[in-house]
Order: sequence, then structure tokens, then C-alpha cells
Amino acid sequence: MSKDNFVLARSSSNRCFVCGPDNPSGMRIQFRIEHGLCRAEYTPSSEQCGYAGVTHGGILFSLLDDVMANWLFLQGETAYTAKCEIRYREPARTGVTIALEGELIHRKGRYASMQGRACNAADGSLLAEAVATFMVIQD
Repeated sequence: MSKDNFVLARSSSNRCFVCGPDNPSGMRIQFRIEHGLCRAEYTPSSEQCGYAGVTHGGILFSLLDDVMANWLFLQGETAYTAKCEIRYREPARTGVTIALEGELIHRKGRYASMQGRACNAADGSLLAEAVATFMVIQD
């Protein structure tokens, strides 16, 4: 991706519900690359529950989708989710910080196979995991 296209992609994602800094209703998560993994932390509020005290599964899905997509994005590539499968392991309690990580598993042409994990930040217990295929947008 050219530098100009990267700047355009960055500005067009500023209103992303999960990571966009310009979305007043969004989560505004700041992703980073550390040791080859995309990482972030997030503490769901009580307004993001399904059952009382439990984070809605759609919120967890969004977090995992974005930690995988941002692995690509932070390296200058724009990609869309082509397919994603999620496995919920334990309830994610609202008010409890979730540690997120995503990584590349395999790359073939414009398709990237990714893996994401959401864990309780305090004790490391696995809350949910996902595997996905992303379609990288070519210039």
C-alpha cells in the first residue's frame, strides 16, 4: 500500500466503532504491535452487556475481529473480513479488563488467515478465540 493510500485508509477508519478516535459512540481502542502480535486492552461497561454482568457476545466478536484486522492495518494493509469463526469459552464479565491479541497464521496472495484471543487480563483465562480469513485490498 502506498503511503498516500495508507493515509487515506487511516482517515477513512477514524469513525470505526471499535478503534476510531473520531467516533463519539465508539470504544476508541488503541491497538499496537508487540513481538509480532497485535495487542490491546478493553474494559466493557455495563451498557455493553447481554445478560446482566456479562459482556454481549457481539462486543466480544467486534473486539476479536478488530484485533486481527489491525494486525494487518498497522503494517500498512487494508483488509475486510471474508470469514470468521468464534468460540466463546467463558463469560466475559463487564467491568473486567480484557486483554486482546491477534496474529497472522498464514498468508496466500490477498488472503490472510488470522487468529485472535480475548483473555481476562488479571488471570489470563481464555474468554474467546477466533480464526478468520481477511481479504487484503490491493492498490
